[in-house]
Amino acid sequence: MPTGPPGWLALLSPIPADAKPGRKPVASAEQIEKGTAGPIAGWQSISVHLSEPEYGLRHVLITLDENGQLLSGGDHVMFVRETAPHDDSIATLTDHESVGGRFESDGSFRGTHWKTTLESKPSGDDDESTTRSAEKRAPSEEEIAALRRIIADVLSRKSG
Repeated sequence: MPTGPPGWLALLSPIPADAKPGRKPVASAEQIEKGTAGPIAGWQSISVHLSEPEYGLRHVLITLDENGQLLSGGDHVMFVRETAPHDDSIATLTDHESVGGRFESDGSFRGTHWKTTLESKPSGDDDESTTRSAEKRAPSEEEIAALRRIIADVLSRKSG
């Protein structure tokens, strides 16, 4: 039984050594078969899904073009926790945090860091009230470097 969230359940932290990425085409099988996929015909989506049900989940998603060039990438974590506010009702907090965006042909990164919190609490008669907050900003150079390290690590692994 976990004694706290695992270390990998943190934005931009290293992926566990035993995690195997999945790989699939961006275009649907029907588009590929009919030759209607257009410019995305050879693109690949590589992803790593991690979860620890008691604490949350993490998803790393990478898109490569038909030549294996990096087009986009992102790291997303979600945590769910319950709190007992001062009125003794249980509130559920869901925190989402992500860094993701597009990699340009010159190597630059155009992306966003998001942090979103949803707070749901009972408001009587099986109703629930939800409060949302969201913050967005450009990712720091350190965050972009960490995302690049994660992408390189994932791309070096065999697909599961």
